[in-house]
Amino acid sequence: MTVEIRHDGPVAILTLRNPPNNHLGLGTISALVGAFDAIESDPAIRAILLRSEGRVFCAGADLVNANPVADPLPEGERSPFYLAAARLFGVATPVVAAVQGAAVGAGLGLTLVADFRIASPEARFVANFVQLGLHPGFGISAVLERVIGRQRAAMMLLTGRRIAGEQAERWGLVDELVPAESLYDTALALAHEIAAAAPLAVASTRRTLRGDLRALVETATDHELAEQAKLMRTEDFAEGVRAVTERRPGRFVGR
Repeated sequence: MTVEIRHDGPVAILTLRNPPNNHLGLGTISALVGAFDAIESDPAIRAILLRSEGRVFCAGADLVNANPVADPLPEGERSPFYLAAARLFGVATPVVAAVQGAAVGAGLGLTLVADFRIASPEARFVANFVQLGLHPGFGISAVLERVIGRQRAAMMLLTGRRIAGEQAERWGLVDELVPAESLYDTALALAHEIAAAAPLAVASTRRTLRGDLRALVETATDHELAEQAKLMRTEDFAEGVRAVTERRPGRFVGR
């Protein structure tokens, strides 16, 4: 079971379990969509706590063993992986994410699905696409700047720099930084605080705040996928995947 749902009163606790690094493949992200759909169908649930098991929150898409965006698609057809990502951004129930470790690539995108991110100092937020020779995906090229601003998003996207928990809090990527032993309880308390408010007012206010986020992600992922498809045919992408597998810097040649 890659995704588990538990209930704590009006809060659904959704746990990602895909050890050791909680990579996202098409099966895993489909399971997350199914879990969100099940939660949304329960009128007693007013907030979601999104968390993962282990030291890593989510190391992103598995580009080495089962790249979920690499398979060629018929012209005009959308990526099932990115369609699922857009559905996650379209969830109607407020989401609090508890981030205990690295959130890399699509894992960063998964944290951006949430309305709030509570993290421990061990958390790391990484948009490492350019270090793989790849264009950003998962809607990150459009959503990240809505959270931290255009310049800070550009810094992350054009360098692939790791952003530690303390800096992420200063930038507004993390809403509250707490010790690891307090992470779950703090995130759950925030989810309960949201769940205790008037549900119709919360839903109405959240719709206003999020606006056209799902449509924005759908448009962004169409463009991202087209750019990724071109870059995946380059020598630099092959070198980037090798470099990540061998845990060394890439030696890119611009081809």
